[in-house]
Amino acid sequence: MVAAGLEPRPGVLLNLFNTNYWGRSVTFQAVSRWLKGEAIPAQDKLVVLAGLLKVEPEVLRFGEQVRQSVERYRQRWDEGIGYQEREVFDAFLQLPAPQRKVLREVILTFAKVHTADKN
Repeated sequence: MVAAGLEPRPGVLLNLFNTNYWGRSVTFQAVSRWLKGEAIPAQDKLVVLAGLLKVEPEVLRFGEQVRQSVERYRQRWDEGIGYQEREVFDAFLQLPAPQRKVLREVILTFAKVHTADKN
């Protein structure tokens, strides 16, 4: 709330939320429980809260660390894969399930052997 320029009090959030939410108004007790971490708002309420507080809904739900972890994973995936790997992944995804299963087992076996060779 402070980062969004709001005073961190339940009454402030209650008024702001209820004037921007299209559903049934929430109570002071509900907002107090949200702020204390005793309750998590329903998804529709979480989306409205995220907009009001100018953060992503997943940050409100899971915290900043989870979002950063997901971003690091995506960045590693995007940077570590070239055109040829993407072409192979696309071809893999077009195969029938039984063939994908066989290829998956072969790849995991190669990876296991490669890891064992390193140690």
